[in-house]
Amino acid sequence: MSSNSKIGILFGQENTFPQAFVDRVNEKQSQFLAEFVSIDQVEQSVPTDYAVIIDRISQDVPFYKAFLKNAALTGTAVVNNPFWWSADEKFFNNALAVQLGVPVPKTILLPSKDQPDDTSHNSFRNLKHMNWDGIFNHIGFPAFMKPHSGGGWKSVYKVDNPDQMFRAYDETGQLVMLYQEAIDFTDYVRCYCIGGKDVLIMPYEPRNPHHLRYASELKVTGDAGKKLLATIKDYVLKLNHGLGYDFNTVEFAVRDGIPIAIDFCNPAPDADVHSVGQANFDWVVEAAANMAIDRAKKARKGQDNLTWGTFVRNSVASQAPAPEKEAKAPKAEKELTSEKAPKAEKVKEDAKAEKPKKSKK
Repeated sequence: MSSNSKIGILFGQENTFPQAFVDRVNEKQSQFLAEFVSIDQVEQSVPTDYAVIIDRISQDVPFYKAFLKNAALTGTAVVNNPFWWSADEKFFNNALAVQLGVPVPKTILLPSKDQPDDTSHNSFRNLKHMNWDGIFNHIGFPAFMKPHSGGGWKSVYKVDNPDQMFRAYDETGQLVMLYQEAIDFTDYVRCYCIGGKDVLIMPYEPRNPHHLRYASELKVTGDAGKKLLATIKDYVLKLNHGLGYDFNTVEFAVRDGIPIAIDFCNPAPDADVHSVGQANFDWVVEAAANMAIDRAKKARKGQDNLTWGTFVRNSVASQAPAPEKEAKAPKAEKELTSEKAPKAEKVKEDAKAEKPKKSKK
């Protein structure tokens, strides 16, 4: 049986964050040894030695995703929740953001241009022809096309007219795409959210070369700037609480003073010191170390230690059966054998009066 006595980090090609994270966790405490996750044999329902695992790579390695689900099942607090991350995608996130009251770009979901493998024309008999004129009128130009699930700016197209859009669409193959309005922004920020409470708002310029994207400053200042930052923080927390992410970044484009959430599903966000800068890097390392230590201390051995968003938790709560009312104790025997039995009509009225009300769902 595992002792769940370690904090681990699972990672791929990144170099600066994993070592800094391990070093900081070990500097801050000695109850839980922090280390790079080591995997030899993965057996079903056998727990690991890790109270917490920070996942930075399973989106690219299916074997790791299966390993993490097994670890979570047996009590490891995996950050981020591998079950939710497997189901998550950008179109649903946008729809949830609308429900949470967070502004997002107007967005349409497009079916894949090419038929998926092992399908035929009959597989799509429920799908009507796309009303392209209606879509173009609703979204406008310029617009962006991007995969409904994925990241890293892969297969992202900016289009300025219908001809460009159709040419780009022809290149997308079997990808399911989002067609989304372009936001003409005056300010842009990228925000870390760690542990569902710590938020770092970083001015960001996505049009700069990668290594210069964080070399930016907010144009809005004074009271307007303070109000904008407060609104952004509120939206960041709403989104991460709704989705249930412990380690995520959210990007906002600010148009006419309104922050519009552009990208908020980055559960293994860039944390390299050479791109985010030293000050931001130090903040992320410290916040991640604090979160991991806290989760390790609160973990319950052999139980579910994952974070589930309010969407999932509220859905489960709404399906839970209402508790049954306690059965009334029978009347004393003397009452039941009274000489004068009540009239039948009276019994009917009493029974009707005592009938329990239907429980509210």
